Amino acid sequence: MVRGYVLMVIIHYYLKLNEMEQKLCLECGEQIQGRSDKKFCSDYCRNSHNNKVNTESKNLIRNTNNRLKKNYKILTELNKSGKSKVIRNTLNSHNFDFSLFTSIYKTKIGKVYYYVYDQGYLELDNDYFLLIKKT
Repeated sequence: MVRGYVLMVIIHYYLKLNEMEQKLCLECGEQIQGRSDKKFCSDYCRNSHNNKVNTESKNLIRNTNNRLKKNYKILTELNKSGKSKVIRNTLNSHNFDFSLFTSIYKTKIGKVYYYVYDQGYLELDNDYFLLIKKT
């Protein structure tokens, strides 16, 4: 009788120990079966969790890229010949965002060209801009 009781106690502690080691899915809280390093119960939960985690940074990148594309489209439409002059109001009327560009080129004499990919602009006197395309 004592032997059976001791065996029952051992089994009870073994089951309790196993329950403590069991992991729960980070997304839905379900019990995970399989590998010991698994964090999610299914591909659906893994994808759902990662999509939630990355949403903020993806939105920032997507919005910035969309605004860069818009700037690029404006410069391309206004600079069909590869080199042209426009007034600031023309760029402003197309909602050009002067704060977004992909690179800067500074000449030896100190002129600063701002580029949106291969389309660039240089601020001139009297609110004029020189638009150029890299070749």
